[in-house]
Amino acid sequence: MSNILIIKHGSLGDIAQASGAIQDISDFHKDDKIYLLTSKPYIDLFKQNPHLEGTILDKRLSRFNLIYLFNLMRKLKKYKFIKVFDLQNSSRSSFYKKILFPNAGNLVWSSSETTLPNDKSKVEFDKNPVLDRFKHQLEASGVKTIKTMFPDFKWACSNIDNIKKKFYLNKYIVLFPFCSPHLTIKKWPYYNELIELIKKKFEDEYQIVVAPGPKEIDMTKEINAITILNQKNSLNIQELASLIKGSSFVISNDTGPAHISSHLGVKGVALFGSHTTAYKVSIERENFKAIQVTDLNKLSPEKVFEYFLQSLN
Repeated sequence: MSNILIIKHGSLGDIAQASGAIQDISDFHKDDKIYLLTSKPYIDLFKQNPHLEGTILDKRLSRFNLIYLFNLMRKLKKYKFIKVFDLQNSSRSSFYKKILFPNAGNLVWSSSETTLPNDKSKVEFDKNPVLDRFKHQLEASGVKTIKTMFPDFKWACSNIDNIKKKFYLNKYIVLFPFCSPHLTIKKWPYYNELIELIKKKFEDEYQIVVAPGPKEIDMTKEINAITILNQKNSLNIQELASLIKGSSFVISNDTGPAHISSHLGVKGVALFGSHTTAYKVSIERENFKAIQVTDLNKLSPEKVFEYFLQSLN
């Protein structure tokens, strides 16, 4: 029995997308112990992943923090990993390779760089959809891919009966109308108008809720929906996943919760402007689709509502 390392620091949407690849790695190395190197927001989440033996915290401090870097590398070397799957594929994880396995090829250190097709540059390869890149990386490293293209995030769900009871949740629609302050190009501005259309059509049949992140709680005052919190705090990832899993429909900007929704198999739609494409981020699934426009400000609430009605049943 040997130790295998997977590197995946984040972000939230990327974590959901990597679930299938992690499962394939675990299934392929079923006689080995699989560990995950990840960042603080995801340590508790991954402790409940059934395909991992354990998690290792990377505080992601500056590379010039030599004491931290030395201690992290020493800790990793103690595991005597025989293989590393770099699913983060970042400059940081590439830097770690130079320290741990400087001359390793794709059979020891699997990354988008070590498995790069001969006829493509890294820039060209990174234009492919996320899940397609994972699939190529794993197969080039000898791993059979069965789940990679079909991530299942249900393992992340927890029991939220107490939250549902507190807010009397039965049939509900979840909206994710926010985005990072520096990514306002992702924000669709007509959620309140959409809410009015839904309420006019269905009256009290559905509750309409939002589940804000820690920095979004104050913004919920701008949205005419029920704000779901746990003891005045934002839901953690496991609670958020469970809230989404029990919903009737999800409508979201291109954010982490949209990717969670996609890989939980729920019905929903993500709204995309010109910042990227739904194809590139591999968000569309059987039940979860995307509306792609050049300018989100010109996407009318009536059009989103029409799509919602068509997809609800």
